[in-house]
This record gives sequence, structure tokens and C-alpha cells, in this order.
Amino acid sequence: MNYTNTAKDIPTIRLLSQQLASPQFRQVEEVVDWMGMLQAQEYRMMRWAAAMRTSEPSLASFKKAYDSGLIVRTHLFRGTWQLVTSKDLMWMLSLCKERNRKLLKGYLSLAKQDISEAQYEHFNDLINNLLDNKISIRKDELLQILKEKGVQDDPYIISVYLLRAEFDGIICSGDLDDNRITYGLVKNRIHHSQTLEHEEALALLAKKYFRSHSPASLKDFVWWTNLTVKDCRQAITAIQNELTVIDINEEKYYVHQDCRTQANINKMMLLPSYDEYLIGYKSRHFVLKKEYLSRAYSSNGIFHPVIARSGNIVGNWHPRKATPSFFEKEWEKEFYKALEVYHHFLKH
Repeated sequence: MNYTNTAKDIPTIRLLSQQLASPQFRQVEEVVDWMGMLQAQEYRMMRWAAAMRTSEPSLASFKKAYDSGLIVRTHLFRGTWQLVTSKDLMWMLSLCKERNRKLLKGYLSLAKQDISEAQYEHFNDLINNLLDNKISIRKDELLQILKEKGVQDDPYIISVYLLRAEFDGIICSGDLDDNRITYGLVKNRIHHSQTLEHEEALALLAKKYFRSHSPASLKDFVWWTNLTVKDCRQAITAIQNELTVIDINEEKYYVHQDCRTQANINKMMLLPSYDEYLIGYKSRHFVLKKEYLSRAYSSNGIFHPVIARSGNIVGNWHPRKATPSFFEKEWEKEFYKALEVYHHFLKH
């Protein structure tokens, strides 16, 4: 690969890698498979995050893939909500399970609480029995049933139990609801999921990350996965023949061999909150000026919907408001064209 101005090339390559420019896939499950995982913090906006990366964004197509279990929403790496394909779920859980369990211990320690392994096992068995004949149940309905069964009526503790059940591969998302979170048993919703040895899983994770996030650094990969630096180095080494290394300001960035490098990106697009285009990297300085960081995300990790033009973050938008807020220069005419694309997605 040849680069005329590597730092300047990065927005273009990242838009292509992330399927935000010239998307290569028609189906949502193909996009999620390519990305490895997609941040899905916002239950409604995750639909646009995945669909906008297809050649024909459609809410109905997203719902079909979600309801059929081709893609699921669960807590994975960094202990946060993510979309993942059903076939990748189990080997990804195997990579992040122990670190996620440590996160739970931290949560409980802050609240001066403790849950034993026997208590977790009891809860998992209870959930298994309660949901055995249900393909999908809304979270509020599940909480009511648990309350009737005498489970401790403490929202914080219940949330920890549910997280642990996700980390253990017992539950994941159920059918797509307009507004409310749903759950279902993994065994009822997923009919095929790969299991891989640790080394194989690390290599595949690295492949998925760097082909969909290039150019990216080791620090970016560590941030995205929350795995140890040692594991991340091992993962990169395992696929080093697929990577080109470029140096920018004395830091190494990796570009995967499957990445495209040229495209017309002179257009505006509306990115959802917590989109991979920003949250998928430790540092976002290549596409977002330092003085506007607080407009894109807060110091406590809340990411806002943003407007990208030619790969650079230039403003904010709101899915239920038609008035954009630009950082510097007004791009209103282009904004309304981009808004039409989002509204078209909602209707199809």
C-alpha cells in the first residue's frame, strides 16, 4: 500500500473500513460479522448504527436479522452492550468472560455487596427454568416474575445477576421491541455458535478489528477489547502477515490487507450515539478536533449523535429533531439530504 499523506488518508480509510463509505454488504448480519462487534449502548440507535453500513438501510431488514437470532445484543467486551453475530458469540464470550467477572466484583465492591458463585449458579438455573418455553420476554416482565419468585428486589443487585447471566452465555437479547429491552435464552435463540481455542479466538478478533477499523494502533485495540496488552500483542502477531505497519508521529498504526484506500467521501452522514467511528478507538484526534471533544462525548463516557462530513466530525444532530448544531461552518443543505436517508431507513 502507498500513502501520499498518511494522517490525511486516515478518515477515508476508516470510512471505507467501517463500511460507512461505499458499503460492500446488503445484509445487517454481514456487516456485524465484518465489524466483529458493534457498540449497541442505545437500544434504538443501534439499529441505525448497523443498517447505515449496508447498501440499502432498512429497519425491517434489521428486525428480521435480530428476531431470527442472526445477530444478538448482549454485554461483551468492556462489559458494555454490543451487537454480535450468533456464530461469534460464544468464542467472544470466552475471551472476555473473566475480565467481565472482575468488573462485576468491582461494581459489587463499590456498593459494599457480595454475591457468591453458588448464588450466581442458582440465579442462572432460575432464569433457565423461567425462560425455557419463552423465545422472548421484555425486561420489565422478567423483573416482575423474578420479584414474584422471591428474588431480592434490589435493582442494582438484579442488574448484576443479569449481567453475569449474559457473561455466562445463559441469556442474550430477545425479539426487537420498539422501546423496551428484551431477553431470551441463548440456547433457544442461537442454533450455531463457534467455539475456538484461545489463540484462534485472539487471531480472529484481531482480524475482525483491524479489517473494520484500520488504520488503528495497539492502544486502540486494547481499548476496544479491554483485554490485556499481552493478549492484544499476541493477537496482532498472529495476523502480522495480513497487516501493513505505518508510522505516524512515532506511533505504529496497522492497516489490514482487506482494507480499501480510495473513495469519494465528500458527503455528509449522521452517525448515531456511541458509533464505532468514534468509540472504536482510544484516540479520535484524526477525525475530531480537540476543541470539540466535549461536543462529541462527555468526560464520563456518554457519546452523542454526531455529523460527519468527509470523514471529519463537524456537528451534532438529534434523531427526533430536525435542527442540527454545527461546530464551525453551516452545512444545512447537506444535512437535510442526510436526514432524508435516515428517515427512509425508518420507513423501510
